[in-house]
Amino acid sequence: MRMMVLTALMLAVPAVSVHAQADHKAHPAQKAKMTRGDNAMAERMIATWPARPKLGARQMMAKYGAPQEATRERLVWHNQGPFKRITVFNLETPHDFPMPHVDFMEHTITYNVPLDKMEDLIEFDGSSTINRTVGELSARCDLEGHNVLTLNLDHDIVTGKKSVKEAREAFGQNIDQDVKGMHPPYVMALQFQPHDMKTAAFADTPVIPGSPLRAAVAPAADGPAQMKDAVALASVIAIDLNQVNAGAQAGQEQLSAPVMAYAKKLHEEHGHHMVATMKLGEEIDVTPLITPAVANMQIKGADALAAIIPMDGMAFERAFLSMMVMGHTEVLAVLDNQLIPSAANPELKKHLMATRTA
Repeated sequence: MRMMVLTALMLAVPAVSVHAQADHKAHPAQKAKMTRGDNAMAERMIATWPARPKLGARQMMAKYGAPQEATRERLVWHNQGPFKRITVFNLETPHDFPMPHVDFMEHTITYNVPLDKMEDLIEFDGSSTINRTVGELSARCDLEGHNVLTLNLDHDIVTGKKSVKEAREAFGQNIDQDVKGMHPPYVMALQFQPHDMKTAAFADTPVIPGSPLRAAVAPAADGPAQMKDAVALASVIAIDLNQVNAGAQAGQEQLSAPVMAYAKKLHEEHGHHMVATMKLGEEIDVTPLITPAVANMQIKGADALAAIIPMDGMAFERAFLSMMVMGHTEVLAVLDNQLIPSAANPELKKHLMATRTA
């Protein structure tokens, strides 16, 4: 039935050259950006910046060379010394600790901040930012040395060497020494090694009932049959999620009424089916497993959707419907040749057969 609806919709949409339309969508003005730019490009970007951020930008260029990214809002250096990222912003933020100044320079390191230390770090210096998922710790101030000092004292708090109160006092003492030309070690360089990226990141845990788990963290399946069922469940969820994303994106476009109605139906039906599949996994006590093959299904869906987003109007409609027809054909092949034959649990096999005929 769904293939018949798709075919009818495609016949109703005039044929338009996909490739001819892809380059003609009007995009909003984009800021100048470079990936291996030179200082001349960066200088053009910072020409109208306020004096203090401009000074910071030139200090970083003098020390680290040309930034890898440059826009009129920020300059960014990647993987310089111990830092994962250095950013100078075209933005001055008033900050009165340890004395009035403005923040515009940020240094980021790879670091796993324990959950029970996050509040302490923010209490110590509100300009610190923590991205626990990626495994990053950033300090923002007006000088590189002051950011280095913040990160060193952050580490002292995390390791229990200093309390928040002691760290705040130490910050002021180090700044006092620094302005006197005493070059305190905590200002001059990191006194510890940043963490490894693989161990610093924290992927967290699912809270949606029946959610798939990544193969690397999932408990071992109870034999090959359950393993195949776990992959089958995750595969169907990945297929549904691709369709939900496609329907949601189409719903944001200017489409004809029939295609818009189809996109809405696609979004809703596959969303309900995804939830039902996860519920089934709970009922049969099989956790969906995201293997590399399942992850590739998600990547393939994202790649196909990304290819049509630059299109407008009839070009998008035609490409969207073509993508749905092709995707539906591929899904039927996966169900017929892989998932249904390999399903061991009878309830799962029944669910897959129902999916096949939906």
